Amino acid sequence: MTLSSSQAPAQPVYSSLDDVQQQAARMREFFGTGQSRDLKHRKQALTDMKQWLKAHEKEVLQALHQDLGKAAYESYITELGLVYEEIDLCLRHMRGWAEPKRVPTPMTMFPSTSTVYPYPYGVVLVLSPWNYPLQLALVPMVDAIAAGNCVAFKPARESAATSAMLIRMAQEVFDPQFVCGIPGSDHMNDWILATQWDYIMFTGSPRIGKVVMAAAAQFLTPVTLELGGKSPCIVNDDANLKVAADRIAWGKGINSGQTCVAPDYLLVQENVAQKLTELIKEAWTRYYGEDALDSPIWPHMISDKHFKRVMGLITNRNADSKILCGGEGDETTLKIEPTMLSNITLKDPVMGEEIFGPVLPVITFKTLDEAFGIVRSFPDPLACYIFSESKRVQQRVIDELQFGGMSINDVCVHLSNPNMGFGGVGNSGMGAYHGKVGFDTFTHYKSTMNHSTKMDIDVRYPPFTAEKKNLARKLMG
Repeated sequence: MTLSSSQAPAQPVYSSLDDVQQQAARMREFFGTGQSRDLKHRKQALTDMKQWLKAHEKEVLQALHQDLGKAAYESYITELGLVYEEIDLCLRHMRGWAEPKRVPTPMTMFPSTSTVYPYPYGVVLVLSPWNYPLQLALVPMVDAIAAGNCVAFKPARESAATSAMLIRMAQEVFDPQFVCGIPGSDHMNDWILATQWDYIMFTGSPRIGKVVMAAAAQFLTPVTLELGGKSPCIVNDDANLKVAADRIAWGKGINSGQTCVAPDYLLVQENVAQKLTELIKEAWTRYYGEDALDSPIWPHMISDKHFKRVMGLITNRNADSKILCGGEGDETTLKIEPTMLSNITLKDPVMGEEIFGPVLPVITFKTLDEAFGIVRSFPDPLACYIFSESKRVQQRVIDELQFGGMSINDVCVHLSNPNMGFGGVGNSGMGAYHGKVGFDTFTHYKSTMNHSTKMDIDVRYPPFTAEKKNLARKLMG
């Protein structure tokens, strides 16, 4: 039920577990009216969301700058623009996606028809992170609304300005029984996870993903987990090194490396390693100037805690390692220079966790088998990247490594295509979303068979005669 601001009802107050559970109950009651399942309602909801974002675009981009220091252009192409694309795709196709689909029926069930009916789960909970606080809250919300669900979402407390903007949007655009934003608090995570939802979408770390999954298990609630991991970037010696360097430098630099699909570490064939690292350094200088700490378009770390964590990964390394470029940080602005480290070993702290910052460890290899062995020494990553002009090499990476998704001769861009699902595998997540895959994620497909009563062949009924057995074998192979 979308509405004008003058029609907006009083917003829920969340000061206890009971408040959260009552809100979930009100939303489930609203879902039961069927309003959220109406296609006209779904389209109007997404249209109203986009109109609100368009009308408040400057404020939204300013909030992202306040939280993460993102330039307006970077915020548009990596956050707001992707939300617009997702809305437009769903508006174009949701009618077809929502239609019942006839499927074949086995001869053993003649005369029958079989139909699959898309049906929303009900009340969906979206838990979004701070690194892309707009996109990672709204894209799954768009998919869930397109599928006919009611949505409760809790944005991250760390990205306070954007989270406040999202909650304001929900309050000004939607009836809280249909879509509501739940502010974070000291106890909110516990309250939310003690409440029954019909589906949970979580984006964040594997550690918290396990907590969410365990809580969901208490209610047998299905989940989609978008996590992370150490996403490798493999550069073969036949790669176009200039293009590779520009794209790697861009992918590691966006949001100051605070991207779940950022190239986490560089695996480069040893005979081109020096040339590639020189080109990456040149690209960073070209993008952000001689001193990125003074660049108005170089983002900062989300908090002092994360600043200190990433600076610790730079300083705490083996004695033979080297800083090829960068390495400095400014605690007053929370900015860290784009940094490359060489002679890194798998035992260095920077290889012991997902970096989530502008630090690129460089490890060389002689053969692809050696590179693959390094990749396999870590849990399955969310993304994998290969730079090579060889189709054979590209296909080997696809065939022999496990990962959530990949870009070939680029980084990060595969998630921008709403016509493909985006998701992890194993430690990097489960399930996927974006576009039709997102619609499917938030949809239960009801399989139904309509068996006519005009005929009732008795081949399935006892007694099981030889004639019936022979007929069953002919029909069922």
